[in-house]
Amino acid sequence: MSKSLNNLQPWGALFLRLVLGIAMIYHGYGKVIPAGGFHGGNTFSALEHHSHFVASLGLPYWLGIVSALTEFLGGILVLIGLFTRFAAFLISANMLVALVMVTRHHGYAGSEYSLALFVIALMLFFYGSGSCALDRKFGFA
Repeated sequence: MSKSLNNLQPWGALFLRLVLGIAMIYHGYGKVIPAGGFHGGNTFSALEHHSHFVASLGLPYWLGIVSALTEFLGGILVLIGLFTRFAAFLISANMLVALVMVTRHHGYAGSEYSLALFVIALMLFFYGSGSCALDRKFGFA
């Protein structure tokens, strides 16, 4: 039984990548892409809004830009399996800051989602992208 389960590990890594990538893209999209799109003069308004929120937590303003891009672009990289360990490391750092600075005030019930994403990102950082990823095709794994 153990051998047959070991053969399914690439699928487990793929499912972890899909869940983490989709969740990060979903939550990062609104922080990078303005509500009305990129037309008009509001090209960076979503990034600025998120950066102001991050600054209100007592963190540097520029970390808001890094955080939003990590969520959105890191989610895309994890989803397609390219530079997975690097993106997973950045996402895990982002989720750790979210846990410590934002969701811990809401107790376990308010932080379990961030905690789950943090642990999924750590797992991908330690394990890698699996065999169903672009990292394998390009020789990065």
